[in-house]
Amino acid sequence: MIAVAGAAISLTILVLVFNLVLDARLRVDGDNVLRERAATALRGLGTVDGRLSVLEAPDQGALDAQTWIFAAGATLEQPIGADRHNQLAAERLARSGSGFATVETTDTRLLAAPARRGGRMLGTVVVAASMAPYESTASSALVGSVILGLLTLAAITALSRWLTSRSLRPVARMSAQAAMWSERDLSRRFFTGEPRDELSSLASVFDSLLGRLGHSFRREQRLTAEISHELRTPLAKVLAEAELSISRERSGEEYRATLQQIVRHGLDLQAVLETLLATARATSADARHATDTKACAQRLASSLHNTLQPQAKTIEILCSQPVKVAVESNVVERILSPLLENAARYARHQITIEITATHGEAVIEVRDDGRGVRLEDRESIFDAGFRKAESHPDTHAGAGLGLPLARRLARAAGGDVKALPSRTGASFAVHLPTLNPAEAGLRRTRADKDQTPLD
Repeated sequence: MIAVAGAAISLTILVLVFNLVLDARLRVDGDNVLRERAATALRGLGTVDGRLSVLEAPDQGALDAQTWIFAAGATLEQPIGADRHNQLAAERLARSGSGFATVETTDTRLLAAPARRGGRMLGTVVVAASMAPYESTASSALVGSVILGLLTLAAITALSRWLTSRSLRPVARMSAQAAMWSERDLSRRFFTGEPRDELSSLASVFDSLLGRLGHSFRREQRLTAEISHELRTPLAKVLAEAELSISRERSGEEYRATLQQIVRHGLDLQAVLETLLATARATSADARHATDTKACAQRLASSLHNTLQPQAKTIEILCSQPVKVAVESNVVERILSPLLENAARYARHQITIEITATHGEAVIEVRDDGRGVRLEDRESIFDAGFRKAESHPDTHAGAGLGLPLARRLARAAGGDVKALPSRTGASFAVHLPTLNPAEAGLRRTRADKDQTPLD
């Protein structure tokens, strides 16, 4: 519509300008014809006894020849059968001596030219010509230009419509493909490389959108798997205790002990849920928490005491000064829990937890004297589904989600979890922001790029 409107305005202006210029040109041509006729008539005049005389009569047989010759108030020559309106106009023009005049009634143009001899005014020659041929030419040109303009406008309309539909056809096709891919296959892409025009820029935007959707979808799947992993263990324990209690008759003390176990496992389940909620708050809330890392490590070590004592394994906590982090205590414990569980599972004799503070962050290093982690697996172990049994078939093969969840929780809180190179076993470092607001804010901003709050 914009293209057609612009073309219509442009064509209208062109048609008007063309016809105005043509009309002016036709008028100039008509006036030049009158000047030539007047000059011809003047060449046929002479003087007799000092008076103006016609030496050569005008060619009265010529087409559209209308010539008047006036001298001393008398008419020496005039057209045969001249129209009364033209006659009166010629007489008035002769009295003025020179100039042009137009008779609208007969559509005639007149020119008066003075006849002089020796600088003395002897008379006036008036010539006339019909303007009908010129006006007919102007009318034909106007009609022709209008028709040509309408045809051109119709052609522009059809061409614009075709070009627009052809140009937007890839956009419509891309929109349909994007809608289909968003439902079936988020791995598909339109364009690879730097955008070079509007269409490739749009394709790049679609690709970015599909990439973000795919990343969000994978992150949601990973989070679902991690939540399932975290909730499955305490829930399985609760069900096992309940099934065991109803499988045979027990004494009151045994039932009481079973219920205590169920309550303990239920509390573990509640702690997992609270941890997930705390993770969501950690990515969105502005409040800062003050958590003593040593106290968290001591609570986790105490919970593992009954497991490690029969295996003759010990936990040592090294902390020279109090270190507080800007993370909720249950989140800190959920981050450390998979690391300590792995250490308890793979350690031979000794587990060490060393807590230090440096450059605005707390570093909690968990080490064991087990077989350690291979260099090529230091990043793979944080992928969901990775099992250490893949590297060591004789070891325990868990769900492979504890370490990914630990890293996810740490990054959601503005920190990170890394596997460190070690010659004497496995070594993991947990980085968490301390109560320094500026540096904690920077780490939170970095973590927000990779995390999405839970609903």
